[in-house]
Amino acid sequence: MERQGTGTARWVAFALMALIWGLTWLPMKLASEAVPPIFLAALRFALAGLCYLAITLAKGLPLRPEQPGRVIAASLLITTGCYSLLFWGVARAPTGLSAIVNLALLPIFLILVGALYGQERITTRRLAAIGLGLVGLVLLFSGRTGRTQDGAFIGLAAVAAATLSYAWGAVVSRPLMQAMHPLALAFWQTSIGALGLVPISLMVEGYDPAYFAALADWRALLGLGALVLGGSLIGFSIYLWLVRDWGAFRAGLYSFVSPVIAVAAGVVFAQEAFGWPEALGMGVTLTATALALTEGRAATKAAPKPA
Repeated sequence: MERQGTGTARWVAFALMALIWGLTWLPMKLASEAVPPIFLAALRFALAGLCYLAITLAKGLPLRPEQPGRVIAASLLITTGCYSLLFWGVARAPTGLSAIVNLALLPIFLILVGALYGQERITTRRLAAIGLGLVGLVLLFSGRTGRTQDGAFIGLAAVAAATLSYAWGAVVSRPLMQAMHPLALAFWQTSIGALGLVPISLMVEGYDPAYFAALADWRALLGLGALVLGGSLIGFSIYLWLVRDWGAFRAGLYSFVSPVIAVAAGVVFAQEAFGWPEALGMGVTLTATALALTEGRAATKAAPKPA
């Protein structure tokens, strides 16, 4: 039986992790108003990679990558592919809806991609989760079709594609999680992924020295601080601790809490629209996530999906 203090500490840590990962979406969008979003993503992961390197070396952990080809493929999918689309999409869509699409669809995509690789089984419950997830996604998108002038529809589509890229990379990287320490793997995935983001940023956004000058903007500083220190270092460290003590399924329940926090932050601080289609879509999509997680505990063993 757990000691009272230890159990309380874990719940406090879980609440902090869910809060951080729910609140990182709005700073990400604000930072994208100051600097181009893919440029921001590249810088975020370059800084996070340096931090992971320092921590890994300080702990004396081995850095040698196992199965280098798989490490590169997973890094390009999890970091480069996912976050180029994610940051680009969030810059054009409401942060709350982006969080719902991202976090709620992740377990479903993990099941679908995992089934293609023979890692998951498609059961009746999971088929119901996939169907509900699609219905919820349609409802979420239906509230945006009449507001395409702000690019929200395309932005949410990019977030959904980003989630699929992450799920694919997570399935590819599962064998690596048994062979490498999570911090060493995080170093390689963030560092290689950051390198992959550089040419995409140059192709999509071009090069301008003003981008670096704009990093002094308070929005850029807030976004990088929230994403690197909050999302990557604090949030991910707590997640690893909880996975060790609670298991991946229980730790992964942040997927139900963080989207609600992201929606509330977007409505309160950014006056983002949130009507009945979005509310109904959120309820249906989170129900689909519940079905997926209930039977899909293996699917939650992939790395978490912080913003």
